[in-house]
Amino acid sequence: MKRRERTRQLIELGGLVAKAGLIELTEDDRAIIFGLLIEAAAKLSGGDRDQAKLLWRRRGQRAFGASHDPDDVPGPS
Repeated sequence: MKRRERTRQLIELGGLVAKAGLIELTEDDRAIIFGLLIEAAAKLSGGDRDQAKLLWRRRGQRAFGASHDPDDVPGPS
C-alpha cells in the first residue's frame, strides 16, 4: 500500500507543477523546472523560511479557491 500512496503523491505533485503553468512557461524544460524547485528549497532553508511559507501558502490557497475543479483539493500543510 505504501507504493500506491507514494505514486499518488507524485502524480498530485506533478499536477501542481502543471496547474502552476510551469510546463508551458518553461517550454517543458525539466532543468528549468528542477532549478526553480531547488531555488524554492534553498529559500525554505534560509532565515526567511517562515515568511516564505506564509506567502506561498496564501498564494496557493487563493489559487485553489479560484479554481472550479472539484479535484483541486489542497493536500497536507
